Amino acid sequence: MIFALAGNQNCGKTTLFNQLTGSNQHVGNFPGVTVEQKEGIIRKHSDAVVVDLPGIYSLSPYTKEEIVTRDYLLSGKVDGIINIVDATNIERNLYLSMQLIELGLPMVIALNMMDEVRANGTSIDLKALSEEFGVRVVPIAAAKNEGVDELIEAAISTVERKRVPKRLDFCSGAVHRAIHSTAHMIEDHAAAAGVPMRFAASKLIEGDEPMLIRLKLSENEKEMLAHTIDEMERELGTDREAAMADMRYTFIEGLCAKTVVKTGQSKEHERSVKIDAVLTHRYFAIPIFLCIMAMVFWLTFGVVGALLSDWLEMGVAAVTAAVQQWLINFGTNPVLRSLIIDGIFAGVGSVLSFLPIIVVLFFFLSMLEDSGYMARVAFVMDGLLRKIGLSGRSFVPMLIGFGCSVPAIMATRTLSSERDRKMTILLTPFMSCSAKLPIYALFTAAFFPEHGALVMILLYIIGMVLAVLLGLLMKDTVFGGNPVPFVMELPSYRLPSPKSVALLIWDKVKDFLTRAFTVIFVASIIIWVLQTFDIRFNIVADSSASMLASVGRLLAPVFAPLGFADWRAATALISGFTMKEAVVSTFAVLTGGNLQVTLSSIFTPLSAFSFLIFTLLYTPCVAAIAAVRREMNSSLAAAGVVLFQTGVAWAVSCLVYQLGRVLLGV
Repeated sequence: MIFALAGNQNCGKTTLFNQLTGSNQHVGNFPGVTVEQKEGIIRKHSDAVVVDLPGIYSLSPYTKEEIVTRDYLLSGKVDGIINIVDATNIERNLYLSMQLIELGLPMVIALNMMDEVRANGTSIDLKALSEEFGVRVVPIAAAKNEGVDELIEAAISTVERKRVPKRLDFCSGAVHRAIHSTAHMIEDHAAAAGVPMRFAASKLIEGDEPMLIRLKLSENEKEMLAHTIDEMERELGTDREAAMADMRYTFIEGLCAKTVVKTGQSKEHERSVKIDAVLTHRYFAIPIFLCIMAMVFWLTFGVVGALLSDWLEMGVAAVTAAVQQWLINFGTNPVLRSLIIDGIFAGVGSVLSFLPIIVVLFFFLSMLEDSGYMARVAFVMDGLLRKIGLSGRSFVPMLIGFGCSVPAIMATRTLSSERDRKMTILLTPFMSCSAKLPIYALFTAAFFPEHGALVMILLYIIGMVLAVLLGLLMKDTVFGGNPVPFVMELPSYRLPSPKSVALLIWDKVKDFLTRAFTVIFVASIIIWVLQTFDIRFNIVADSSASMLASVGRLLAPVFAPLGFADWRAATALISGFTMKEAVVSTFAVLTGGNLQVTLSSIFTPLSAFSFLIFTLLYTPCVAAIAAVRREMNSSLAAAGVVLFQTGVAWAVSCLVYQLGRVLLGV
């Protein structure tokens, strides 16, 4: 059985999906479309799969998310729909429910956040609501896992018994006549196209062009349809889309008047309004956001994350020493021993020790996101982003970019304007991704131990400021025009779901460990081979005579104006193109694991900071470039991003180093 999980944005859909599936889920793309698809096996039911559809407000084909959702629901693959509805904002959420019912598929409504409804003293007549819609309504509180088991049983029972909605008709008057006359006219066309007749008729009345094409109406039928719509518009004195929206909302208002009893204002809403008076203040919002992020970075890099990272580093060192001693006692060949200790353990172990920093950072970010604060930040940033030619919606991909550039670039699909998409894709990699954290942590510990958190914060700020400056430059040159309007719902503040936070952190840990023991493992071996042997594959006594050194020396002069002309620095930056953590593992292999001591012989504090600026800004990893190529559908565009980012990185890093020399009198 395949269930589609459909609902509005910010209605708790992701939380419910996690409760339904646990960790039995994977992420991919809808076939032929670059929009993310999450699906998973429903817990305790190995024969049932749930597909998490993108959050939408209607089934009109205006955005990629709406098109993907509609196409998937009409594909014939879906056995049933689980429609999640925010019970605290039931009037708006039921608009999508009415359209889903018209599809004629087995369906249950999951009335979410019922715990908040009860706390507010509000009551909902579930039986009356169920009878009016003709579908089963199940009360749940997804964040607390309340009612989820009942929802699963109701959904499976509904599909097994093939219970379709008992009611499809919610209209009256002129709209009623228009829909029903259209339905009779297109009955055979809808059957041939595999589209529910009622749904098809509603879409045609709304002016849905893709549906018109899909049904293949004759010219005579199109004229009859146009005449029907004209009559409806004249009688109602409004246009076709407004007439359909009014019909649905009139029904919803009447339904809620009969089934929902509110005794007062929502406590969560009142609390959110009071908090927003401070956090979205006209003047204080951005400084508060910067202070919150500064505290997150301080706790991550200066307190909790740093302490845990030190402990793990000591553990890795102890394991490495024990394995090395065992290899010596066993009489292992020195070359093989060097491969294992100086290659694999040094490369993988050096990156592995930074895992706690990534876990702690994502813990705080997921807490901020699940609480509803990040939606406010997007709202607050809209004004600032408009000055550089983008809308507040672009802030979401940029924010994701602090985690990883790949999903951030993919998240630009939500932008309806192609101009905004391309500009956001170009600027997003300047947001420092988590893969660069091991580099920052290594260099700050080696050169700025007393001011590590400050240097980290400065790097993040430099990335953001540079994105703003480049945006200002491009909005009147390469990307002329105006950004699209920004509409976003601000959910009430809520306590983050422990399970959702835990699953997000586990995803990051799993991804990090997978890369550590695959890509970095292989890269460490390759780097070890290249720095152990010369071009004739003779073992070298000094790595400066190795194959790797020969390649590094060719590129080293390019980085001389930046303050690091050493071949080892050039080599590390090249390996960083595969994945940014590889910069640390490369240094670890090249220095035999004695990182901080060797780094001090390659860099000064000024050149180290210049190196950090370069790693912050230069080309993202191969996976991110592949995402750019896929999203922009152009290899030339992907190559342009590589050259653009690297050129900017070189220029800014050179400026920082040369200006620093002047100021310091070096």
